[in-house]
Amino acid sequence: MVSAELLEILRCPNCVREKEGNLTLYKDSWLICQDCNRKYPIVDDIPVMLIDEGDKWVSTSQESLPVPPPAK
Repeated sequence: MVSAELLEILRCPNCVREKEGNLTLYKDSWLICQDCNRKYPIVDDIPVMLIDEGDKWVSTSQESLPVPPPAK
C-alpha cells in the first residue's frame, strides 16, 4: 500500500511541469492524475510512474481498471 506521505509528494510525470499533477489513490492499486487522467498502476507496492505506462490506461474508465493491475 502507498503511504500517505508518499502520496503527498508523488506527482504525475506528464503534468508536473505545467500543472499540479496531483494523484489520487484508487483501490490501493492505481494512481490517477487529476489533470490528465493518466492512470499509473501500483505493482508489488511500487508505483509505476512512467508516462508510457500512464498512456496505456488514459482512455480506460476508472471503474474498468483491473484490480490488481496486470504484471508485465
